[in-house]
Amino acid sequence: MLLRLPESVSEAQECVAEGAVPVGGATLVWAGWQRDGFPERAMSLRNVPEANVVERGRLGAAVVLNRIDERVPEVLRQAAARVGTGAVRRTATVGGNIVGSTLRCLLPAALVLDARATVLERDRVFETDLAELLAKQHLLLSLHWPEPLVSAYRKVEGEAGGPPPLVVAAAVHAGQAGPPRVRVAVRDGYDVLAAEIAGGDGAGPILDRLRETAVGTLHETGWEVVRGHVTELLARPTP
Repeated sequence: MLLRLPESVSEAQECVAEGAVPVGGATLVWAGWQRDGFPERAMSLRNVPEANVVERGRLGAAVVLNRIDERVPEVLRQAAARVGTGAVRRTATVGGNIVGSTLRCLLPAALVLDARATVLERDRVFETDLAELLAKQHLLLSLHWPEPLVSAYRKVEGEAGGPPPLVVAAAVHAGQAGPPRVRVAVRDGYDVLAAEIAGGDGAGPILDRLRETAVGTLHETGWEVVRGHVTELLARPTP
């Protein structure tokens, strides 16, 4: 297998045109390659500056999870910190977790941040939403988002060898000439549910409206976790 390490977006596009398979930390694909055979060409974005940015409002796809720090919102930082072991977090990348993983531990956090994706194709770089990113398995270059007023993440303890543990992410965003917006996303098993509702009138009414969304279709145990998480988040002071 020939591993290409492009140092610019244009070089990365050349690799895509040559049929190189994107690979980040290879934590999710290596075992499959050993079993099924290695591709002729692979590529990593780890030397492409646009894929390595960590700054307020933007995070590159090639950033390994243990590099995610206070420059990003709490919900995304906590999500990254709860992925796997320290060894995994030193290798696994943002793009690999969101696009290449069935668990997608960072996805609920990205959804509540109302994140958009910058993606790379052989002949263009463009912006899209997370739904299209996942549906079409685009090559992610970076994520960007509007800064929330406050955010938080919760991962319920799971059983070893059991189903993926429940994950809840929530964020409050400033409204445009209106009340704040409350965004909530839940990973239940391998399914991800998300909702956005208008806030500003207390936890009780907000939770009542949230109960009428897709998030409200959760089983009672899951809903109780969501209820507690959102209630605690709304009790925090906002700027």
